[in-house]
Amino acid sequence: MMLRSRLAAALAPALDQAQTQDVFLYRDRPTPDGPFTPAAVLIAITDRRDPGLILTLRHGGLRAHAGQVAFPGGRLDPEDADAVAAALREAEEEIAMPRDVVDVVGRSDQFRTGTGFSIEPIVGIVPPDLALRPSEAEVDAIFEVPLDFLLDPANRALRTVEWQGGERTYYEYLWQDRRIWGVTAAMLVNLARRIEAADSNLAGTLS
Repeated sequence: MMLRSRLAAALAPALDQAQTQDVFLYRDRPTPDGPFTPAAVLIAITDRRDPGLILTLRHGGLRAHAGQVAFPGGRLDPEDADAVAAALREAEEEIAMPRDVVDVVGRSDQFRTGTGFSIEPIVGIVPPDLALRPSEAEVDAIFEVPLDFLLDPANRALRTVEWQGGERTYYEYLWQDRRIWGVTAAMLVNLARRIEAADSNLAGTLS
């Protein structure tokens, strides 16, 4: 099945609450005061025989989430027409990914975080082996993880820790020397479940 068709099928249906409930962060924590700040990230998948997913290691000197693995992205600016425009702009600023090389397939489920952001993941396909460059102020490294690794449930773990007087539950992947966790891992689990459901539906129609 072609990569684009597979992703489009995965992004088309809405998952029910039973499937998505445990991938959202801070489910045992009070909702932040005030409105959530709109934000967007780009889930860029490379168009190769064995597709990969592009991730970044955030700069160690940033005020928030320093040294963590993340998708390129950030809050919507006034000049952004929508979440897609914001995700493409942020990817260009953070890793020098040209906006015109991204084939935007669709949008995945929004994530509302305890830090007050409502993040919309934008899924796109990009050519392999782009000459990407990390922004010195924001990104320490750019790396690619095989999509099949992230889709395999055996490679993700659900962790629970005590934090600020309550329990915090989050997903975690370990890829080589990288730890992928928090909202980034939650988005990956959500996308993996969408792809699994779409693949299962296709297999059912073909049987």
